Amino acid sequence: ARQKCKRPLDVIEGPLMAGMSVVGDLFGSGKMFLPQVVKSARVMKKAVAYLMPFMEAEKSAGAKPQGRIVMATVKGDVHDIGKNIVGVVLQCNNYDVLDLGVMVPAAKILETAREKKADAIGLSGLITPSLDEMVHVAQEMEREGFRLPLLIGGATTSRAHTAVKIAPHYGASTVHVLDASRAVGVVNSLLNEELKSEFDRKTREDYERLRQEHAAKTKRKKLLSLEDARENRTPIDWATYEPPRPEFLGVGVYAINLASAPVPGVGGRGSRSRTLTGTSELEEGKPPKESLFRRDAETSTRDARTPQRIPITLSDLAKYIDWSPFFHAWELRGRYPAILDDFEIGKHARELFDDAQELLRRIVAKNLLTPRGVHAFWPANSTGDDVDLYADDARSEKIATFYFLRQQIQKPTGQFNHCLADYIAPRDGGHRPPIQDYLGGFAVSIHGADQLAEEFKRQHDDYSAIMTKALADRLAEAFAEYLHKQTRIAWGFGRDEQLSHADLIREKYRGIRPAAGYPACPDHAEKRTLFDLLAAEKNAGIKLTESFAMHPGASVSGLYFSHPEAKYFGVGQIGRDQVLDYANRRGEPAVAVEKRLAPNLDYGI
Repeated sequence: ARQKCKRPLDVIEGPLMAGMSVVGDLFGSGKMFLPQVVKSARVMKKAVAYLMPFMEAEKSAGAKPQGRIVMATVKGDVHDIGKNIVGVVLQCNNYDVLDLGVMVPAAKILETAREKKADAIGLSGLITPSLDEMVHVAQEMEREGFRLPLLIGGATTSRAHTAVKIAPHYGASTVHVLDASRAVGVVNSLLNEELKSEFDRKTREDYERLRQEHAAKTKRKKLLSLEDARENRTPIDWATYEPPRPEFLGVGVYAINLASAPVPGVGGRGSRSRTLTGTSELEEGKPPKESLFRRDAETSTRDARTPQRIPITLSDLAKYIDWSPFFHAWELRGRYPAILDDFEIGKHARELFDDAQELLRRIVAKNLLTPRGVHAFWPANSTGDDVDLYADDARSEKIATFYFLRQQIQKPTGQFNHCLADYIAPRDGGHRPPIQDYLGGFAVSIHGADQLAEEFKRQHDDYSAIMTKALADRLAEAFAEYLHKQTRIAWGFGRDEQLSHADLIREKYRGIRPAAGYPACPDHAEKRTLFDLLAAEKNAGIKLTESFAMHPGASVSGLYFSHPEAKYFGVGQIGRDQVLDYANRRGEPAVAVEKRLAPNLDYGI
């Protein structure tokens, strides 16, 4: 093509842009799927990179983009897969995308938009505190007189939240973008002189309707008082129940290299550890019968405080991957493995899966990513809606408290107002001494994905970069699944499990592992307590941002409950009486609690 065209720029403005225009049209009409789009972008970027030296030699001006978009994951958040995908799709449609990365403060976003003369700003976030930060960015844009369209996206965002919480703070167009397939249409409508006025009018009318519906819905919900909700707590007969005692107390650390547990750079090679006994039995189709920890019926205080170190490899984790969310990240909807035979998207799903398997094999073979994790057991008893943890089985030294919230929505007769503390034996339940119960906790992470993805980007390979982060996320979740299995074995009741991979994904095992920031425990701040107990930064290399997001992004943490009646639930809306009670128990101002729990409040703040 370069030899046929007079100038290298003609190749870009001619066949390359024409090809990408076809790709964009096919994607917009649903005739092409996201993996193909990103692969097409890879071809485009590699071609442009090849042509750049010839263009520089001619000192040619670059092709004029349709518009310039500044994109960022907001301050306090580290998740960026969705943002990266949207950026690639916009670039495929001749938009200049300035991606500022993750944990970007409002001032930097606005400064860049002004300096680079951006045509729109796009904000992304995954954790609930990011919603407040998006509101802050909107307020700052209004205060500084911006009139650029503001795009909102990310897993925790929604049209309703954008309409109710963000749009009222900014006078210009504010639009929620559901996924990459909608991004181009939204941006085209916002920046096209002939379309933007009508698009903005319809969006404002739609958002006003959503605000009215939200207000009406909020008024319709009837809450119990906190006192009445507690009276309707989960009924558990503690008199006839004996909690299982774990095989150890304290911390167990998992890493490839147990001596130092380093986080290698791209292409770094960790030392290969031996295969775990439990894993080799799984490979033969037999469930492991023994814990990876030493068996010791009389666990001492010293044992409880001395971390035990256990080797782990990526190959140990790969067999626990739940592939369905991987396809969802690429906007291919369906459940694995059925999606591979889907009439409409099966062919594309298989191609994507084959590419993922090939990259995963490379990552495992060369240790391009590094798993690190930690889990622990503590003696525990509940006190009201909280769970106290103790240094040892004497239970004379309290070391921490987890504070939980209770459902307040009025339930039909026979249904209960759940709280996670209900699943831990009460300290004041009439038993002397109190029932000896235990709580577990964990934090796991996959390190190196950011570095490996950047290496692929330097090679103009966004497809492999996005694939790397998607696989790292899946491996982190697989690590959580693997470690939960080891935890059930250590608790005793998991030794005789006969569960298939599908059974694990459907959570057919005993117990739960709720995470802070999720429906049963919506306050992200509880991660701080967990991380301090686990020494998660030291033992697993995971840091918490000021908004309690975990870094690296491919990280998972949570608590282990062993009671057979424990189940997942959503706290839902709570009243001011519970907010004040919760703030008092935590020893912090109610306004701080209201800010973190804003999505759960049944009143405005």
